[in-house]
Amino acid sequence: MPGQLRDYFVVLPDSAAGAAAAGQLPVPEAAAGRSSAPDAAGPAREVGGTLTVAHPSGRPWVVARPLVRKVSHLARGEDALVLIGPDRVPDAVLADILQGARDRTGLERRLARLPGLYHVVARLSGKSWIRGTATGLRRIYHARHPAAGTIASDRPAVLARLIDAPLDESALALRLLDFLPHPLSRRPVWRGVHETGAGYGLALPVAAPGTAAVPGPTEHRWWEPPPGELPLAEGARRVKEAIAASVRAHVGGRDRISCELSGGLDSTVLAFAARETGPAALSLLTVAARDRYSEDETWARRAVEAARNTAATTAGALDHHVIPAADAPYFYADLGATAAELNDEPLPVAPGRARAELLLGRARATGSRYHLTGYGGDEIFLGLPHAYQDLFHGNPFTAWSHLGGLRHQLGWPLLPTVKALLDRSTFPRWLAGAVTAAPQPVARTPLLSWGVRQSPHPWLTEHARTLIAEEFRAAAEHAEPIDPWRGRHVDIDGVRMGARHFQAMEDIGMTLGLPVAAPLYDDRVLEATLAVRLPERISPWRYKPLLVEAMRGVVPDALLARTTKDHMSSDEHQGLREHAPDLAELWTGSRLAEHGLVDSRQLLRLAAEPFSPVLVEHSISSTVAGETWLRTAENAWPTSQSTPTTTPSEASL
Repeated sequence: MPGQLRDYFVVLPDSAAGAAAAGQLPVPEAAAGRSSAPDAAGPAREVGGTLTVAHPSGRPWVVARPLVRKVSHLARGEDALVLIGPDRVPDAVLADILQGARDRTGLERRLARLPGLYHVVARLSGKSWIRGTATGLRRIYHARHPAAGTIASDRPAVLARLIDAPLDESALALRLLDFLPHPLSRRPVWRGVHETGAGYGLALPVAAPGTAAVPGPTEHRWWEPPPGELPLAEGARRVKEAIAASVRAHVGGRDRISCELSGGLDSTVLAFAARETGPAALSLLTVAARDRYSEDETWARRAVEAARNTAATTAGALDHHVIPAADAPYFYADLGATAAELNDEPLPVAPGRARAELLLGRARATGSRYHLTGYGGDEIFLGLPHAYQDLFHGNPFTAWSHLGGLRHQLGWPLLPTVKALLDRSTFPRWLAGAVTAAPQPVARTPLLSWGVRQSPHPWLTEHARTLIAEEFRAAAEHAEPIDPWRGRHVDIDGVRMGARHFQAMEDIGMTLGLPVAAPLYDDRVLEATLAVRLPERISPWRYKPLLVEAMRGVVPDALLARTTKDHMSSDEHQGLREHAPDLAELWTGSRLAEHGLVDSRQLLRLAAEPFSPVLVEHSISSTVAGETWLRTAENAWPTSQSTPTTTPSEASL
């Protein structure tokens, strides 16, 4: 059965109804190639790949099916801690965290010693506390079960199945935009399912003594961006340590690993950081570009040569696999394969799934046990122009100097740049006008506001446009920015958007039986970056200066000197032509059209005109993603399977 979730966990209330809900959980098919059960310490039971950690009563508390991630858990009396992440956390470390945590604040202080890659489930004084990561790589959802009350999970589709939730057409319409800003990105596509904001945790209280009523959940903020006060040298040291710790958490101790080596700075950094962990074999994979002016392959070969020349004599084998450009699918290839994973939401990366599957399949063929990518590097280290709004308040001369360099690079006119710099619109006001019927901003429009304004694609129906406009207006009435400063708000929102998109790559890896990770989305990496003084971490005259300084001594200076970046826009445009019949088939009997959200006739005309100016101005990726996701979601679950649960005696700690 396609489209099943292969990896999830739920947190259940301590009640008979909660235990009954555990028996209704889906049992996804095992991912290809997986033969071993996830690691688990302690006496909690694992049945058929499903791990159950119990309440003190013996009823199921946390039910997890982690195909790739590791579950670490420990109990001390009625308090307990469960961490779900890339690596097992030793019992001694869990004990130290749990014993010293008198409340949530104390727990978070101790958790800060670990890489920021884990889902956290804790039981303190009878209350369950669940949270993901500040980057949004790990998220938390909750829903009200008619009998059991609030149930939490890392996967909204699991909750939607438990409460039989219908699709939310408004949320689906929002996903047809190219960018979905905070807080609208938190709208799950099922009614009755809610997402807890990144940086916030969810508290699930117990029933009052002598009653059956359980109060609703409450959200509490556990993460704040650090102030940007550190000089570049100190910030670089912290970034280096955070990247190394994140890479070790994913692949430390594994004998055979692989890395995507595009030739760009981010993937090069990850390749050398992975080499530092000392695997017996490291495979680096590069997809050759069709564009003869591309520089990525040249830089990738330089990186491999440098790694071989500078490696210690004890370093393991290093292989470089260059995938010929002719083997790489164009975008929009094999769209039917997207049915293999039920992502949390439609993700615009869906049109590139065939390319990702090729790369991960080749990595798995090398015998790799874990694959690393440089995803997140642009969002975390590149810096966006909006940040100069922040700098202008405290250091206007430096801000204007930097903006002068940026303005000449991007062709921003002087007066619009000054006007944008002096603009003091509030976040709610910006959000209310973030989607407009006016044409999309041109490339020379200064970007110094709370985000990017956009217009709906012309193939969206009036119904879809109305739903989108209503959602933005409603959100603007009570919206608060992630951070009071525009630049930090945009930076963090961009990181969280990228982390959401990376989930699609993780799910493809699970389908193929190869764990895939983006260590740069670690909370500690983001924190170390934001802690650096703004004019030192971004610059119009240097490319990713903080990352460059952080990796000196790990990556050869000659490789850190690259200031260019290749793009694959030609492969996307050519994909529209090569796969026009597939796109035409997709729009024939369109599910989005059945929901009244797109004009399928216009999409069919565009499929026959792949080089239409409309497709130059408007990307079709989000619409393709919405259509393929909707078809998968409609056929997502088997009809008779459920999760085997342990009996109270089996599951007790």
